[in-house]
Amino acid sequence: MSLSLADVEKIAALARLELTAEEKARYQEQLSAVLEYAARLNELDLTGVPPTASAVALQNILRQDEVEPSLPVEEVLFNAPQKAQNQFQIQTVLDDA
Repeated sequence: MSLSLADVEKIAALARLELTAEEKARYQEQLSAVLEYAARLNELDLTGVPPTASAVALQNILRQDEVEPSLPVEEVLFNAPQKAQNQFQIQTVLDDA
């Protein structure tokens, strides 16, 4: 599949790119080559190959959740520079305006 110069200009406009005439010609050639290579995938015989979402088998590498007692509030807030009502107290980040 070969892209026209108008196709490249439309793609550039969608991507908000300002291209010179030389860049348009170069991208026309490069994008056409990419599309031609991708079109070759249509020639593959995929009968018997199930559709997949990933080429690599997925497995969960995370450990199982284990319920454990949490730290006491006093220990958590021990080094806090400021605290109020058993919580860290920080400076306001956003104004109420």
